[in-house]
Parts: sequence; structure tokens; C-alpha cells
Amino acid sequence: MNASPLQPAQAPEGAVLYGGITNRRVTVRDLAKAKQAGERWAMLTAYDALTAGVFDEAGIPVLLVGDSAGNCHLGYETTVPVTMDQMVMLSAAVVRGTKRALIVGDMPFGSYQESPAQAMHNAARLMKEAGVGAVKLEGGERSARSIELLVEAGIPVMAHIGLTPQSVHAFGGYPVQGRGDEAAHQLLRDAKAVQQAGAFSVVLEAVPAELAAQVTEQLAVPTVGIGAGAGTDAQVLVWTDFAGMTAGRVPKFVKQYANLRSVLGDAAREFAADVSAGTFPAPEHTFK
Repeated sequence: MNASPLQPAQAPEGAVLYGGITNRRVTVRDLAKAKQAGERWAMLTAYDALTAGVFDEAGIPVLLVGDSAGNCHLGYETTVPVTMDQMVMLSAAVVRGTKRALIVGDMPFGSYQESPAQAMHNAARLMKEAGVGAVKLEGGERSARSIELLVEAGIPVMAHIGLTPQSVHAFGGYPVQGRGDEAAHQLLRDAKAVQQAGAFSVVLEAVPAELAAQVTEQLAVPTVGIGAGAGTDAQVLVWTDFAGMTAGRVPKFVKQYANLRSVLGDAAREFAADVSAGTFPAPEHTFK
């Protein structure tokens, strides 16, 4: 197989996702094949066309337009205030900025909890107005009927269980989920419920690594871990966390692969100094 220009340097030869798909978008069927082949894959969040294009060119096969935009893009303290209109706008930008990645649009708080019919209406907006290839919603057994209705209508659904950030006020923060026998059994029930409802994958957030590995082994669909150890089929990080843009403390499960906040800060200070000194714009930056 010829190497793809989008293929990460360490992708396995003949990989289903990395290097195997070059002329179309990744689909949920490709993710199912990757699970069968034992191929692990990465997912990052994205909220704009420019950043999404960088990740797409780097070969990230799945991009999540997360309601985490509320925290790291829109300046909210939680994801709760994010609106459906905002998610449509952000998702459309990410779709326009990419060619290969499967784009998953998040269903924000209040857009699906009322009823399956409400979930159908708003998921259809993300598909029709933004052009996403799938949607994501939080909740296990409590969201199973909505997932079932969306899947029956032809809308691929990524489920999200464990720590569900939209429930931050009910949780009283962001505690690890699934600790203790009853909590672990409930997580397993949630995972099996969303798979039975037709979800093509399941995000496991902030759960013990051993439990996440057990869920991954018992499910036929891919699991996506975030703070769930190395035993899941895929991993996702918020891009501003992994690239070092987040100010202050980041979650324990985050590995920072760059320090863009420092780079941008240095560039801004250098620009300001040049302007103050009168050295910018220089002759080469000036029209004659």
C-alpha cells in the first residue's frame, strides 16, 4: 500500500483508517472495521475551519465539534449555556474546513433531554444545516430511546457515558464515575443500552481504567476514552488542552503535546514591541 499524505508516521501498514482512506470521508463503517482489526484511532475536538483543517491534514480520522467549546472557545464556565444555534455554526465551520475526517456534532444541553422527538429535530439540524456525519449525546439508559429513534432515521449516534459534563450541577463537579460495584454495574448497563439502541461508538469519560477495558471487551462497537485508561479502542482530547492553550491546571488525563499559549504570547509581545519601537511595518511590509 502506498503511504497516504495524511498517514501519521507510526501508522501500521495496511491500517483501516490511517493511510487506508485518502479520497473520501471516514465513515462509521470504517470505525467498525477498525474495531474488528484491532486498530486504535485518535479523535480531537475542533471548533473552527482553520484548526480543523490542520488536524484533518495531520490524519486525525474523527473530529468532534464538542460543546466543550463553551469552556475553551466561548468563555463559559461550563458546557451548559451552549446553544443549538452555536453548535450548528461551529459544526458547519469544521465541516467546511475538512475533507477526510468524520465530523461529529455535539448535542448541547437542553437539545434532546425533553423527548426523542426533540432529539430528532435538533439532530436533523446538525445534519442538514451543518453537514456533520454523526451526532453525539450524553446519557446511557436514559438516552437509549432517543438514540434508537435517531438511528432509525438514519442519523449515526456517538453515545457518551461515565462523566457527562452537561450534568455538572447534578454531580457537584467532575468526579470520576464507575467506582464501587453498583456504579460499575450501572456503567456496564448504560454501555450495553446505548449499543443496543444503535450507537456506533461510546465515549467513556473519567472512569477507572480497569472498568473501561472491561466495557471495551464486552462491546462490539468502538469505545473512545478520555480519562479512561489505555484499554479503549480510541482516545479523544480537547484540542486546547493537548496543544497547551488552556490556562492553569489541566485534567490529570491530559498530555500536552505543545505549548501554543506560550508561543502565541511571545509572538504578541514581539509584535507590540515592534509597533512601539516603530520598526513595524518595515519597508518590505509597505505598499509604494
